[in-house]
Amino acid sequence: MVPWIDTHDPLPCTSQALGPDSDAPGLLAAGGDLSNARLAEAYRRGIFPWFGAGQPVLWWSPSPRMVLPVQAFKVSRSLRKTLRRFMATPGCEIRIDSAFAQVIHACSTTPREGQSGTWIVPAMVQAYTAWHQAGQAHSVETWIDGVLAGGLYCVGIGHMVFGESMFAHRTDASKIALAALVAWCRRHGVTLIDCQQNTGHLASLGAHETPRAVFEQHLAEATSLPDLRDWTYHRSTWAYLPQLVDEQTAPEASTPP
Repeated sequence: MVPWIDTHDPLPCTSQALGPDSDAPGLLAAGGDLSNARLAEAYRRGIFPWFGAGQPVLWWSPSPRMVLPVQAFKVSRSLRKTLRRFMATPGCEIRIDSAFAQVIHACSTTPREGQSGTWIVPAMVQAYTAWHQAGQAHSVETWIDGVLAGGLYCVGIGHMVFGESMFAHRTDASKIALAALVAWCRRHGVTLIDCQQNTGHLASLGAHETPRAVFEQHLAEATSLPDLRDWTYHRSTWAYLPQLVDEQTAPEASTPP
């Protein structure tokens, strides 16, 4: 039985989440609100909301957990060519937090891999927009000739980044944004991006599953550090993506779980 929580109730221990043999593996609780305080409580413990239209707020803590170690990010030969062309072309740029509302709206109309509908219902858009205004949710944007071509939004707490959703209006525009986020993470000492759930697309980019306990240990350490405040993107940040520079001169990063 999944517990129901009210606005002021704490979220249950993640060990109480439904197991892999259930109809909803990882489901932890239902109810409550999507206030900034509740989202902060949840993310610091590795819990996230995910629900559809007409459903109450549902809280999840899956095990295993899909994560992307930034050092393991895979850049195919074709994407490498795309990134180099993007970097060399006038009018192509990465921006952070210049169009969060546009990004989350575009993501809300893009179904997740293997799903027919979107999970980013209006209540989620409103909640993460408020969290963005509070400085915790961010958008990484691919711009081409002054037009938003693709991007993603994520959450940042301490030295932990939680990937949420991506969209693309142009080929590879979301992959370019993800590559930029990986480079930004490497520059700022973030070693792991939470991807929540397993998809073939994420696996092809270097993400893998890790046990909940391992993920939560890394999470506790990363979120105990001060929040990163410099959410800007400089062209020099591309140098932190080792596939685009000489491996011997690329900045080093520690190995995450």
